[in-house]
Amino acid sequence: MNDAPVNDEPGETIVGPGAVVGFVGLGNMGSPMAGRLAERGYVVRGYDVSPEARALLAESTGATVVETVAEVADGADAVVLMLPNSAVVHSVLFDAGLLDRMAPGTVLIDMGSSEPLRTRELARTAADRGVPVVDAPVSGGVRGARDGSLTIMAGGPPEAVAAVHAMLGILGGKILHVGPAGAGHALKALNNLLSATHLLATSEAMLAGQEFGLDPAVMLEAINGSSGRSGSTETKWPRFILDRGFDSGFGLRLMLKDMRIAVGLADATGRPSRLGEAAVELWAHAAERLPAEADHTEIVRWLEAEGEKADD
Repeated sequence: MNDAPVNDEPGETIVGPGAVVGFVGLGNMGSPMAGRLAERGYVVRGYDVSPEARALLAESTGATVVETVAEVADGADAVVLMLPNSAVVHSVLFDAGLLDRMAPGTVLIDMGSSEPLRTRELARTAADRGVPVVDAPVSGGVRGARDGSLTIMAGGPPEAVAAVHAMLGILGGKILHVGPAGAGHALKALNNLLSATHLLATSEAMLAGQEFGLDPAVMLEAINGSSGRSGSTETKWPRFILDRGFDSGFGLRLMLKDMRIAVGLADATGRPSRLGEAAVELWAHAAERLPAEADHTEIVRWLEAEGEKADD
């Protein structure tokens, strides 16, 4: 592996500028994240199943791209996964041989939205091979990935989180160590359940207000100075919905997947989430009606269509 700088604590390695970072998953979020690392002195070895995504990263940042996923581990101090779910993570690590190719001491960082219980299992398996696992999912969307303002919820051994903290600081404005392996993925899923429920309730209220004759911009100004404000009123409606752009960069079905993880986690802990279950049911109906590539903010389109059906 590349010689990485160390901090003032004896024996504690920091994956800092100059370190080799393998990066798997160069989509809407992964590409700008990998690009930021490359532009700030990290030696990035990137891979995506899409040749176009690999070429774009190489052309825009000068990062090295490889032809097979296992190759990202060659010489790496850390390997970042930005993948859609636990099934893909398992396939990449075990079926495609990435974990076998990782040298002991390489930190594996899963920054996608995986299932926390499966992350715990992965952490135990990887630890047996000398590979510490940090689950570090993010919140903040494509804009946050581009400007490095993501909130990163990290789970894993304290020494492993400390080792990659400087690197995560290139990607996020707030890095929180929230607990042991799986804690980051658990908190991210619960956050997205809240976010989706907020958006659904906000959109119902906004559409009702517009039907009554209220100006949506005036509604948002009033709500954002009042107790009903949320990320949906402060960010999602103003940026992605008012102009009908629906372009947050986060898919509706990905949101639904995270919601289901959160509700399943609540059930597994013996704390069922009745409101969460109702929200999942409504979002599932929207997923059935909207195009496969629909942005999660297009839940508003579904609500509008449901209202039109009710008027018929």
